[in-house]
Amino acid sequence: MNSSSELPPAPEPGEDAQTHGLPCVMTFNANDPSGAAGLACDVAAMASASCHVLPVLTAVLLGDTRSVHRHVAIDGETVEEQARDALEDMAVQAFKVGYAGSPENLGAIARVLSDYDGVPVIGYMPDLSWCEASALEDYLDACVGLLLPHTTVLVGNHSTLCRWLLPDWDEERAPTARDIARAAYALGTPFTLVTGFIAADQLIENHLASPETLLASARYERFEARFSGAGETLSAALCALLAAGSELQDACAEALTYLDRSLAAGFRPGMGRALPDRMFWAHESDAEDGKGPEAEPEASPTTTADDLLASLSHDATPH
Repeated sequence: MNSSSELPPAPEPGEDAQTHGLPCVMTFNANDPSGAAGLACDVAAMASASCHVLPVLTAVLLGDTRSVHRHVAIDGETVEEQARDALEDMAVQAFKVGYAGSPENLGAIARVLSDYDGVPVIGYMPDLSWCEASALEDYLDACVGLLLPHTTVLVGNHSTLCRWLLPDWDEERAPTARDIARAAYALGTPFTLVTGFIAADQLIENHLASPETLLASARYERFEARFSGAGETLSAALCALLAAGSELQDACAEALTYLDRSLAAGFRPGMGRALPDRMFWAHESDAEDGKGPEAEPEASPTTTADDLLASLSHDATPH
């Protein structure tokens, strides 16, 4: 296991991919009908980074922008068959694993990933507090044994990762990003991107860490708002940028900037949380051409750039 900031080189795309010019990325995730997270998020964010997305459905979430009520998992055989059929036809340069839906599906995903050693894998751990306790425990145990040994970079909120990876933490100080990275490394994951770490003066920090060092950090002012899909957006962008050949630290910085701008253009389409606008760049292009509604004097966005990553903190409060 390599704990340096250099990732193993992604395989060269096939002849057709070279002609088309787009790296391919496969994402395993649930469908979120609100469009806040899941496959809808992954496709938009990865396409924004000029990747062709191979979406593999793992579950169907039932909920809206306020909350998830329950889910229906796809069977593991179907999950694996989706992936292998696509992979037999197309070469991928990176994988993302979001919510797999069940331990069985994690096993199916692990079997696929084991055949693609050397291809970067981004694992994202969402807030699954809506799950029933015993089912959540089984799922997290399966993530430890099946997902983390294949994961290159684990992405998650500070409080979520602490509850999962350091449940017996008994020190007065909160775990640092390196503490979390050490726990993940012991389970097979060399890098961890910890978001929503509450620092001094109520600032929000985000750290890319290995067990030995902090590889990159970003700090933002805390904002009293909640977004849905921010962590999904960040992890999808990071995955796509690695697929395009960026070095890990550069990809992390660029993914955070992309999230910054997505949240700065965020909007609230329903009665719950705000959502990132992952296609903000398209609106900006329209405005520059004088074709879109943004060609008029620019209105204040739902959030500002300085407000951005407070949405990744589960301690933030809604409007």
